[in-house]
Amino acid sequence: MIIPAFDILDNNIVRLYQGNFSCKKHYDINLCNYLDDYQKQGVQFVHLVDLNGAKNTNNKQLEVFKKILSYSSIPIQIGGGIRHAKDIDIFLKMGIKRVVIGSSIIQNKEEVVKWLKVYGSDAIVFALDIKIDQNNNKKIFIHGWKKSTDLLLEDVIRYFLPFGLKHVLCTDISKDGTLSGPDVKLYHELVQYFKLIEFQASGGIGTLEDIKSLVRVGVQNIIIGRSLLERRFTIEEALQCYRNEL
Repeated sequence: MIIPAFDILDNNIVRLYQGNFSCKKHYDINLCNYLDDYQKQGVQFVHLVDLNGAKNTNNKQLEVFKKILSYSSIPIQIGGGIRHAKDIDIFLKMGIKRVVIGSSIIQNKEEVVKWLKVYGSDAIVFALDIKIDQNNNKKIFIHGWKKSTDLLLEDVIRYFLPFGLKHVLCTDISKDGTLSGPDVKLYHELVQYFKLIEFQASGGIGTLEDIKSLVRVGVQNIIIGRSLLERRFTIEEALQCYRNEL
């Protein structure tokens, strides 16, 4: 499916360039109107990022998200500073369908295993952010891409597979916010190797041809942010392009 994405900072829609808070662009849009239109067009999920929560887990924009849920019934997955079970409880009870977790996957493995068991595989999305070196090693980065780890993407997925891992949002950091095209080779490898995982491709999607390329290699979900906000193409065009390739 096509999953439109919105990053929210201080109740404003913004986009960061490769996760850099000092390189942000504001978009003067009415999110309510966007979500209403997207739902009418057949969008099945929207991806929201709480940038305030990502910077400070104690500063989540909970009232903002309650307001969004009050005027839209479109299913939402949300990420940004979700570190504890209480965070997951708050969002799921609020009406969020899926929570997206990142750094905790690496730093708190035992708890994350419990979350998969308690909340179920459909409620948890793993956000695994990577940089690929010259040897095709896909190294995981955490804390808003500021900290490198020695862990590889494939090893992390393998670890959690026996516990029911289903949804993985994989972002190639070098592509995010660039509109330069996704790393199709990366997603082709992942889809071929991990057939039980529903991957969400994120980063670099700038044209309809990018959507076609991802669908052709078997990617099931494509997250699109900047291209839709800047009207490189419409949501109608994106959805039709996706359907035509199935």
